[in-house]
Amino acid sequence: MESFPMTQKGYEKLKAKLDYLKKVRRPEIIKAIEEARAHGDLSENAEYEAAKHEQGLIEARIRELEYKLAHAEVIDPSTIESDEVMFGATVTIRDAETGRVKTYKIVGSDEADPQDGTISINSPLARGLIGFKAGDSVLIGDDDPREFEILEVKYI
Repeated sequence: MESFPMTQKGYEKLKAKLDYLKKVRRPEIIKAIEEARAHGDLSENAEYEAAKHEQGLIEARIRELEYKLAHAEVIDPSTIESDEVMFGATVTIRDAETGRVKTYKIVGSDEADPQDGTISINSPLARGLIGFKAGDSVLIGDDDPREFEILEVKYI
C-alpha cells in the first residue's frame, strides 16, 4: 500500500486545503453552475461549460487529498535518533564551489516550500543527501553534478 510521509504540520496543511475545497470552493462552483444553467441553452453556454470543468478539477483535487490523508504516514522528526539524513532531517550543507551555506528540512512532497527552507523528500537534492552524515561530501546532479559538504544533521 502506498503511503505518504509527512509531518504533522504537513498533515494539518493538507486537511485545511481539503476543508477549504469542500466547504468553500465546492459550494461556490455549485452556485456558479446553477446561475449559468439559469441563462438558458446549455449547449452554447460558455459559463456553464467553464463551471462544469472547474467542478471536475475541484472534485479530482478533493479525491486526491482524501486519498493522501487516508494513506498519510505522519512522522514526528523530533523522535528520530539518527546521524544520517532521512525524512524529517534538518540538514545544513555548504556548496563546495561557492561556499554558500544553506539549511533545509526534508519533508513530504505536499508540504515542501524552498522559500521556507523545506524541500521534498523526492527532490534531487534530498535524494542525493539521503543516507549521508555530517562531514560527508556528496555529488548531486546528473549532467553537471555539484559537490556539497554536509555540515550538520539534526532532527527537531
